Amino acid sequence: MDRPNKNRRPAGKPGSDRRKSNSDNSPRGRKPGGRSNRPGGKKFEDRPRREGEDRRPKRDGEDRRPKRDGEDRRPKRAGGERRDDRPRRDGAFKSRPNAWRGGNQKGKPFRKPRPKKDESKGSADTRLNKYLAHAGVASRREADNLIATGLVQVNGKVVTEMGYKVQPNDEVRFNNERISPEKKVYVLLNKPKDFITTVDDPQNRKTVMQLVQGHGPERIYPVGRLDRMTTGLLMFTNDGDLAKRLTHPRYNVRKVYHVVLDQTLKPNHLDDIRKGIKLEDGPIAADEISYIESAASRKEVGIEIHSGRNRIVRRIFEHLGYKVVRLDRVVFANLTKRNLKRGQWRFLTREELQRMAMMSKPK
Repeated sequence: MDRPNKNRRPAGKPGSDRRKSNSDNSPRGRKPGGRSNRPGGKKFEDRPRREGEDRRPKRDGEDRRPKRDGEDRRPKRAGGERRDDRPRRDGAFKSRPNAWRGGNQKGKPFRKPRPKKDESKGSADTRLNKYLAHAGVASRREADNLIATGLVQVNGKVVTEMGYKVQPNDEVRFNNERISPEKKVYVLLNKPKDFITTVDDPQNRKTVMQLVQGHGPERIYPVGRLDRMTTGLLMFTNDGDLAKRLTHPRYNVRKVYHVVLDQTLKPNHLDDIRKGIKLEDGPIAADEISYIESAASRKEVGIEIHSGRNRIVRRIFEHLGYKVVRLDRVVFANLTKRNLKRGQWRFLTREELQRMAMMSKPK
């Protein structure tokens, strides 16, 4: 006897029987014991429910007993009973009119950004070394040494304590001269020869400070030094922290010099300078050195070096038997002499300061 194929579908579109309703008119028969076969033809759901009865399936471990009046089935918190009778603080759980509803703030109130403090005005509780740096006296690390040696006075008393806080109305003196935080000033000079790099000269020689008069009331200082016969770029500022970074070798601030010698530089000496030579105060090597192609002879070279040792470029060539006829610094911290004639100065632009801040970081 042939058995009926359970997987055989009625004639029509494939799978069309799945979209048909489950009503009694369906061609497929009901299973014995189905809803329509119960006594009276009533469905199981049609019987009256008991009071408090819930028809959804019971989960494992779920308590389905009817709740008593005022009963809460949530698990009790560890540490004690609920304190529904505890008085709430004024305004607790109330909506805030200024609540921020966007992003991921989750109802936190919107707060306007606080304006940045103007450190040049000497805000309250300013550390003394920071105060000295803002006044252009020295970097913060150098200011700590000045404080420790007793060169700084606050309100007439010598202060040697590290971390001492200065109030806005305090009188601060360095070397018996009153100082105060100033607006930051950044000046670039194209130095001519016969001027020495110092703030004050007891021999009354010409100084570079005479060339930058008119920059304003702020007291500025040279960043590094150029000897009397060296020309080129020299920067001034009252920003002690930046001045420290621009002069310390670990920051590898770029400095390029145009050197004119009394005789042709031999190729082997050029290689020696690139590889490194030993001077009386230690070894030294140029970052880069090459002949100047546009020059008529090989007496002119360009040398890049980041060392800040005194007269380092002149001493390198003198050590190899050459005399420096002319020495001109053409690049300092990526600043150039473009449109700046000899003896003239200008303020640095904001873009130049931003590039300088990014460049003067430890390598």
